[in-house]
Amino acid sequence: MATPTAGDLLRQWRTTRRLSQLELAGRADTSTRHLSFIETGRATPSRQMLLHLSDELDIPLRERNRMLLAAGYAPVYAEPELDTPAMRPVRDALRQILTGLEPHPALAIDAAWTMVDANAGIALFLDGVDPALLRPPVNALRLTLHPDGLADHILNLAQWRGHLFERLQRQIDVTGSPDLAALLSELRAYPGGEDAPGLPEPDQAVVPLRLRLDGHDLAFLSVTTVFGTPMNVTVAELAIEAFLPADTATATLLRDRLTGPPS
Repeated sequence: MATPTAGDLLRQWRTTRRLSQLELAGRADTSTRHLSFIETGRATPSRQMLLHLSDELDIPLRERNRMLLAAGYAPVYAEPELDTPAMRPVRDALRQILTGLEPHPALAIDAAWTMVDANAGIALFLDGVDPALLRPPVNALRLTLHPDGLADHILNLAQWRGHLFERLQRQIDVTGSPDLAALLSELRAYPGGEDAPGLPEPDQAVVPLRLRLDGHDLAFLSVTTVFGTPMNVTVAELAIEAFLPADTATATLLRDRLTGPPS
């Protein structure tokens, strides 16, 4: 297959965002004719125009670099590996946030849901997990839904699967990632059913994660944190997943694990 041009990539993202040329041209304050010429290769867009259109289409930073390269321009956004010296401040910030969330389980993931760091609280979820699932690189979704992972401990497994599948599908829609699409297909093949997330109770607005661990029934709320105004691809693709107690019993158990039960 021929290497896609910048126009090809622009058209793919416009189609993914379900916008017509007229709608995108209106948003970008350009003419439909000029946009059509860019997509068909009859006009060479400036770097600024590609970045402007990328903003209007909310294209991920990694894919913006790809489009710039296809047009013959240098990438704008750096893509450093997380373990490089330049990323030490980011690693330190991740570690500080994760430690600050203890005793609540929390982990840091990249765009592929690979676990890049975790705090001591996450050990609560890992007891009894097949060691093969803990060999790097560890995929957080696979670890959660695999029958040899956390799945057997999840009391509302079908509902939690539905919640994760909906979230992963939204991520696929935003990024267009074939790797994430393949991951979703793999996860769907695991046993456990799939309910629409919905509202678990009339007075609850989120889907809790309900677990039975060490003879205790626990409930957690999942909270996602991302870096604001990321200036490189690596930081833009990082997220922290924290699991906060959804009831008093869970909060008490987590506190006791950190400090020991009251005497």
